[in-house]
Amino acid sequence: MRPKQLPGRDVVYGDLVRRYGEDSAFKQLTNSVAAGLGLMVLDVSTQAGAVLAATDESVFEIKMDSYARQSKIRERRETEKVLHGLVHLATAALGYPRPDDLASDTYIGRVSVEQVDGVVREACRILDERAAKAEQNNDPLAGAPELEQAWRAYARRPAAAATKDGRLASDTTRGMVSRALRFLADQGFLVQVSGEQGGTYRTTPRYQIQVRELAADSAFSELLELGVVAVADAGGTLRPSISDTL
Repeated sequence: MRPKQLPGRDVVYGDLVRRYGEDSAFKQLTNSVAAGLGLMVLDVSTQAGAVLAATDESVFEIKMDSYARQSKIRERRETEKVLHGLVHLATAALGYPRPDDLASDTYIGRVSVEQVDGVVREACRILDERAAKAEQNNDPLAGAPELEQAWRAYARRPAAAATKDGRLASDTTRGMVSRALRFLADQGFLVQVSGEQGGTYRTTPRYQIQVRELAADSAFSELLELGVVAVADAGGTLRPSISDTL
């Protein structure tokens, strides 16, 4: 319930994590209590602690309205929800673009506001080209009207603009990405390491476990298949493949 808390920083928490791994009765009881609260125990480890996910209709489920309040989002229209979904999807794909990254407990990814915005914009461009080609062939993409509205809405927004006091305007795409990354940091999924590129963050073991669940989602796979996420080197420094043109 305290996402930033880690077993290595709390003796009692550390003892509970060890007991979960060694005492099968305690493990079963913990899982049962979690299920009664509408939670799934995704993993328990000394690195990440207890990583939980809310089930559908759980009181702990973060719905769009709750996310909007926490992230101070004014617009809550359906298209806006899809845009924020694209941002979170791109963040996960940038953090862990390869299956090996999700399998390695030592892997640490890095993402930045500029990277995530660049990846989503490139994905929008590719999807727009596909839609135009499909229209020329009189074969519109399945679900195209709703999807077109989302990616074209993102592409039309300015990437960055400053407010009168010098802050990043909230209605820009980078403002949207910045709020998403701060939200993930508040949940213990990311840790900010610098203010470069609009804000640069490293991933945490807790986020890796969550993304493992997400990786089974078709939308995650489809985004990677677009080819807009690339790995610069084996050391975990990631960049969008269009960075040389930005």
